[in-house]
Amino acid sequence: MTKKTGKRSLISRIMGDRGGNFGLMTAFALPVILAAGGVAMDLTNMVLTRAELQDAADSAALAASSALSNDKKTVAQAKEIAENFFKTQMATSQIDSDGSAATAAIDIEETPIAGGGKAFKVNVATSYTVQFNPLTRLLGQTSSVVAASSTSESATGSKNALSMFLVLDRSGSMSFVTDEIDTVNSSCQNFTEDNWGKNPKWSSPCYIRKIQALKTAVAGFVKVLDTVDPTKQYVRTGAISYNDQTQAETKLAWGTKGVLNYVNALPNPTSGGTDSHTAFAQALEKLAPTDTSKETEIPAHAKKSGLTPVKYILFMTDGENTSYDQWTNDAMANKSDTDTLASCTAARKAGVRVYTVAFMAPKRGQTLLKSCATTTEDYYEAKNMAGLIAAFEEIGKSAASAMSRLTQ
Repeated sequence: MTKKTGKRSLISRIMGDRGGNFGLMTAFALPVILAAGGVAMDLTNMVLTRAELQDAADSAALAASSALSNDKKTVAQAKEIAENFFKTQMATSQIDSDGSAATAAIDIEETPIAGGGKAFKVNVATSYTVQFNPLTRLLGQTSSVVAASSTSESATGSKNALSMFLVLDRSGSMSFVTDEIDTVNSSCQNFTEDNWGKNPKWSSPCYIRKIQALKTAVAGFVKVLDTVDPTKQYVRTGAISYNDQTQAETKLAWGTKGVLNYVNALPNPTSGGTDSHTAFAQALEKLAPTDTSKETEIPAHAKKSGLTPVKYILFMTDGENTSYDQWTNDAMANKSDTDTLASCTAARKAGVRVYTVAFMAPKRGQTLLKSCATTTEDYYEAKNMAGLIAAFEEIGKSAASAMSRLTQ
C-alpha cells in the first residue's frame, strides 16, 4: 500500500466515523430546544396578560358609561372614575401589582340626542410590555407589547333595568376538584368521582373544589353588575340552590349583596344528588308569576325608577339530574329533565331570558342546558375553573348591557 493510499484510507475512516455526530447535533439543537420552551412560557404569559388587560379595560369603560348615564357625572369626572377603576383592577393583577407599568388612554365622545339627552361613547385603550425570559432571548427577542381595548356606549334618558335570579347546583359533585391548585392550603381532601364517599386522606397539592370556583365566579359576576349600578337603583337579584332537594332562596332585592352572601354561605364540602326542576320553577315564579296579581318586579322598578325591567335566569349545573322529589332512578331523573325543560319553555313565553352554564358537566347535563338556554349564544360550556369565571363575567356583561352597551 502506498503512502498516498494510506492517507486516503485514514481520511475515509475519519469522514466515516459518526461517533461524535450526536454530540454535535445536541450542541446545535440545545439552544433551539431551550428557546422553544421559553417561547411556550412567554406565549402563555402573553395570553394571561391580555386577559387581565381586557378585564381592566372593560371595567373602566363600563364604570365611565355608568357614571355618565346613571350618575350624571361630567366627562372629566367620568374619565377620572375610569382611570381609578383601571388602576384598581391592575393593582390586583399578577402583571402590574404596583399599578404603574400599565396605563390606559381614555377617550369619551359626547353627542346630543333627541329629547334633550346625550349619548356617550367611552373608548379605553391599554398596553403592557411583557419582558421575555432568558430562554426566549436566545432567539434575539427581549420583549413584546400586549394591547387591549374596550368601548362602552350609554346615554341619558335611555336607561333600563333588570331583575335576575340565579339557579345554582350545590350537589355532592360540586365538592370534586378542579384543575386549579389552591395556593392558600398546602394539603386537603381532594375529592374526585372515584374517591367520593370514601373519606380520602389529605394530600398535596390541594386543588380548588368546584363549589369554591362557583363562589369566585359569582363574585366576578356581581362586580360587573355593581359597576353599572353603583347606587342600586336599577338591578334586583335573587338566588336559589339545589341538590336532590331545593334549598330556601334569597329573595329578589336591590343590588347584589344578598346573592353574594347567599352563595358564599353554600356548604363546602357539598352533598346530595341532583334535581333541578323545582328550583328552576320557583325562580321563574318569582320573576314572572303565573298569577299576575302577584307580580313584584314590575311594580318595584316602577316605584324606584319608573322603568320596566328585563328579566333573566342564570341556570348552572356541574352534573345531570339523578332524581325527582328524592325518588332516585333513571325514570325519575328523566322526569326532572322534562319538567325543567317545561319551565325553560315557560320562561321564553314569559319573556324571561335564560342563560345556562354547564360546568365540567357530563353529556346529558350539557344537553339539558343547551335546550334550556334562550338562544345558542346564551349557553356556556365551562371546562375548568377559568372557563366558569369567564362565563359568569360574560353573562354579567351581557345583562349589564341593559344599562350600558359594551363592545370590544
